[in-house]
Amino acid sequence: MSLYLTSTLVLVILSAITGLALNLQWGLGGLINFGLFGFYMLAAYATGLLAHAGVPPLLAMAAALALTALLSALVSQVAIRLSEDYLAIVTLGFAECLRILVTNEEWLTRGVMGLAGIARPFQGAFGGKAADLVFLAFSVVCLLLVFGVYQLIAHSPLGRTLRGIRDDPQVVETLGKHVQRIRWKTFALGGAMVGVAGSLHAFYYSYIDPTQFTTIITAYAFVAVLMGGRGSAPGVLLSSFSVILLLEGSRFLNDQLGFMDAAQLACLRLMLVGLLIVLIVRFKPQGFVTEHRLKVGASPAGAEPV
Repeated sequence: MSLYLTSTLVLVILSAITGLALNLQWGLGGLINFGLFGFYMLAAYATGLLAHAGVPPLLAMAAALALTALLSALVSQVAIRLSEDYLAIVTLGFAECLRILVTNEEWLTRGVMGLAGIARPFQGAFGGKAADLVFLAFSVVCLLLVFGVYQLIAHSPLGRTLRGIRDDPQVVETLGKHVQRIRWKTFALGGAMVGVAGSLHAFYYSYIDPTQFTTIITAYAFVAVLMGGRGSAPGVLLSSFSVILLLEGSRFLNDQLGFMDAAQLACLRLMLVGLLIVLIVRFKPQGFVTEHRLKVGASPAGAEPV
């Protein structure tokens, strides 16, 4: 397998995991998180700093997930009491504050110089192309675990409660459910999922700096959810693969066209993604895959409705 193909598949996995995290928070729970990239960055830096301190990579990743989940829960304690618009602003503001902190606290994060030499899991046991394949396999396992957790939640009573909170939280409250508590738990679980993607990012690139973590990460996650289908995990996987395939495949357009510079080609690639989103929203507004819903069977002929 070529290095380019391996890199593309890792990008698909990172996009899919962030999309699943947002789908849990927003797709199921109705919690808009514009600061997704901030939690992603937090996990990446936590993983990198712990790895630099000599902590084994897998243990560093576990600690980063716990930290991201904890901070997500703390932020949500304030944010989830707000309406959707203000919740989006609060999470975005938090992420920007975190990015400024990472950029300026050079004693801790080395600022714009970034962190280099972040060790990957199982790095010492494999070398060359085998190391990339092993990391790809590790990333696939992480994606499957996140996907499995999402599916368990979505098909459980908690998932049905989350859909109810998303659609009408007042009705759910009348049924005796503690809406705020469920929301902050959902936000924390989504933060842990984002942490998986952030840690994999740090491991794969082995170097991180603040310029890698921008709102485009959040934008791609929303694209994955909107195109795949809000509340649908298989749809997020399909849309993540489609978007990355389109972005990477269009990288070679200039080989055929030959009259665009790098900046024009980058704009054209983003325009193609935008066009794909418009077409999906226009002709298939529910996304690639419709959200799973329990169905009530038809009553037998002549039976009295209960």
